[in-house]
Amino acid sequence: MGKNMQNSLLGLIGNTPLVEVKRFNDNPEVKILAKLEYLNPGGSIKDRAALYMIEQAEKSGEL
Repeated sequence: MGKNMQNSLLGLIGNTPLVEVKRFNDNPEVKILAKLEYLNPGGSIKDRAALYMIEQAEKSGEL
C-alpha cells in the first residue's frame, strides 16, 4: 500500500489538514490557520473525540 493508504476508516480520523486563511488577515507577520475537521470520514469535529472514547472503553473492558 502507498504511504497515504489506510486499511480502515479509523486510520483517517484526525490528522486533518491545516490551511492558511489570508483573506481576513492584512498583517504579513501573522499567520491564521484553519483546521479542516469536516474532512474527517464522518464529516464531524466529533470524530476524534468519539474514537478516543471508544478506544478507552475497549481498553478498560467496558466494551
